[in-house]
Amino acid sequence: MPELPDVAIYVEALTERISGRRLERVNLLSPFVLRSYDPPIDAIFGATVTGVRRVGKRLVVGFDGGLFLVIHLMIAGRLRWREKGQKAGVGPKMILASLDFEHGTLLFTEASSKKRASLLLVRGEEGVRAVDPGGIEPLDATLDEFRAAIVRENHTVKRTLTDPHIFSGIGNAYSDEILHAAKLSPLKLTRSLTAEEIEALYHAVRDTLALWVDRLRQQAGGKFPEKVTAFRDDMAVHGRYKLPCPVCGAPVQRIVYASNECNYCARCQTGGRLLADRSLSRLLRDDWPKSIDDL
Repeated sequence: MPELPDVAIYVEALTERISGRRLERVNLLSPFVLRSYDPPIDAIFGATVTGVRRVGKRLVVGFDGGLFLVIHLMIAGRLRWREKGQKAGVGPKMILASLDFEHGTLLFTEASSKKRASLLLVRGEEGVRAVDPGGIEPLDATLDEFRAAIVRENHTVKRTLTDPHIFSGIGNAYSDEILHAAKLSPLKLTRSLTAEEIEALYHAVRDTLALWVDRLRQQAGGKFPEKVTAFRDDMAVHGRYKLPCPVCGAPVQRIVYASNECNYCARCQTGGRLLADRSLSRLLRDDWPKSIDDL
């Protein structure tokens, strides 16, 4: 799922291309993509875009008249910009909707048969607030605000970082990178964190997210971002299972749960201890290695 850095680059690219421009029409090519009915989608036909912003992992496109189109990409949703007359470049079954402007078209696509990505048209700032999970903005929060949020509930630090009601825009991928930078176990409980660990985590959040916003901006090179993915070769641990940690060289480990996995470096983050993977540790039992050296 696109997270804060990816969505921030989308916001920049869309602002440059559609802010101040008139939307001619929205073509809904999937019967499930529009999840609202009042106001009707044709209420923004002919309206001018007043701005684009991020709310959590959602994109919010404002129009004159006080209407807002909320784009939720979910896991496989992506945006693609095509200049006037340019071919779509993707299979028609992938296109959920298209937004036609006088100078080009914004394609809303999803590379999944589950069709989780969605559009909502809402009225006013109250409508936008209703879809905001309410987490604090990690790049804007003070250390005191961050500290209060991280210990609000006693969960694992991984779960807390990815809870949209606590932190805005952080998901599975960048939480792995943040925890590696902070040298913290993903399973450490938040209320067991020391003051020094909380401060280290605060700076790791800010530095990691800012680094990736800048890195993705440079990779886009002024073009519309087309290669939005949760797996990048220059990440430290996320999606890097069994590959060497860039800091210590130990093989990156993982914990698999549900449809997600958590990647970490045992040597850098857990003092060499391997965290129990539910399925494998149950299978191996006493043969489960306890440390990176045993492995």
